[in-house]
Amino acid sequence: MADTNFDPNGPGIDNGRYFGLPFTPEESRLVLFPVAWDVTTSYRDGTANGPEAIQKASLQVDLYDPHNPLGWEQGIGTFAADESIRRNSRKLRETAQRVIGQWESGGAPDSETLQADIDRINQGSVELNRIVYETSRHWIDAGKKVGIVGGDHSSPLGAIRAAAEHNPGMGILHIDAHADLREAYEGFTYSHASIMYNVLHELPDVSKLVQVGIRDYCDDELALASFSSRIVQFTDYELSAEKFGGTSWYTLCQQIISALPEKVYISFDIDGLRPDLCPHTGTPVPGGLTFNEAVYLLVLLTQSGREIVGFDLCEVAPDPNSTDEWDANVGARLLYKLCNLSLL
Repeated sequence: MADTNFDPNGPGIDNGRYFGLPFTPEESRLVLFPVAWDVTTSYRDGTANGPEAIQKASLQVDLYDPHNPLGWEQGIGTFAADESIRRNSRKLRETAQRVIGQWESGGAPDSETLQADIDRINQGSVELNRIVYETSRHWIDAGKKVGIVGGDHSSPLGAIRAAAEHNPGMGILHIDAHADLREAYEGFTYSHASIMYNVLHELPDVSKLVQVGIRDYCDDELALASFSSRIVQFTDYELSAEKFGGTSWYTLCQQIISALPEKVYISFDIDGLRPDLCPHTGTPVPGGLTFNEAVYLLVLLTQSGREIVGFDLCEVAPDPNSTDEWDANVGARLLYKLCNLSLL
């Protein structure tokens, strides 16, 4: 370890790393990569501030985890944030808001200026995907697992690509309020609402997409899910109806897990949880999983013998008008659980 005086029972030290841990990425089995990006957010922005807010809140997370008590000792490192990502996100967000404003006023962005804006955003998203892919691939090739801390849900596409290349045939466990199966939503090829559409169309190494907790989707998304043999959906209402009828969450989790292959990437949008747990996320929706339901599902996944080969945690947004970091506190604890279960 870089810091031989590290005390896991002491207060968290703000060293710029998640959970105040002393490991460099080179010393770690798992590397966390913060991606401060929320260009295409269609309702409200702020998720670009999620990675930093989670890092600050993570210093309050106690390191003992009953599901992997010494997981942290295997090394959870933090890759330094790429400040060019945040700068480009701020710049392109202003451009995206012009386009989104045109849609919301009832018009289509068909002027040359707005088409140029869309092209600029799409080019910026391609560059983001390149950076995230190359960085993730570097650490995967070095024998590490990679966790993306977003950012909006478009952030991890490059990491999913890198993980799928290294683990052909892997499945994705996608926990979200939204299906994210829209094609180029609002004209943005790599919209936050399009990531799973892009996964299906660009990443043939992904064999299965299992979606849990979704409760906001359109006709086109439902049609795609109905006709694609690669998609299995467990909607929030269907899960709730089963529970109301007496089916245990354990049984439902087993059904979800049985749809997944042996190697699993977890894509976790925080709005898959109940909105009281993440009130400032970009697009909150009533319903959703409790924190313990989500953790129980992830624990049973690992107990089934399946391996978590990578993950992302996206759409955590701190309250811009308060110092109460509830969203970040929930995000930090979910992130720590994802880390420790990935290290089993």
